[in-house]
Amino acid sequence: MKDLKQFDIPFVGLKEGKHVFEYHIDTTFFEIYNYREFGKASVKVTLEFVKKSTLFELNFTATGTVHVPCDLTNEYFDQEITATLPLVVKFGPEYNDENEEILILPHEVYQFSVAQFIYEMIVLGVPSKRIHPDVILEDEETDETQHLEGVEKEEEKTVEITDPRWDKLKNLITEKKT
Repeated sequence: MKDLKQFDIPFVGLKEGKHVFEYHIDTTFFEIYNYREFGKASVKVTLEFVKKSTLFELNFTATGTVHVPCDLTNEYFDQEITATLPLVVKFGPEYNDENEEILILPHEVYQFSVAQFIYEMIVLGVPSKRIHPDVILEDEETDETQHLEGVEKEEEKTVEITDPRWDKLKNLITEKKT
């Protein structure tokens, strides 16, 4: 995908040590992947790339907002997200991404793309249950009020309902003690 060239890291020319890459992710990034769950997106991704002699350590950090529909009201709102993704890149005879924490690249490769990792980190960073903040406040107040009313009614019931036969037996026990 030629639109994702900015996410290619040519690591052959990099010196050993720490390098920082920053990306601004918006809706067009997700359109490339045909992912249309977000109305709008504004996410800042910082990639800390540590090059060592035999491997690379990558730490992705994403912060921002995505415009998603509420699961209860279907009203769109800005969902804040923060996500991290650690990744170790090693070299081997062939490409292998079976382990989600370790990526193995062939020895002859001189660059690789981080776009897929950024995409997965952001999509998985969005909560599975998306509820508009205003809806949560209303529901919490309603639930709390209903809970308190229910407790008061239970207390009233326990005070009012007694079996007169048991009351007489309780009196017998207290009479013997005195």
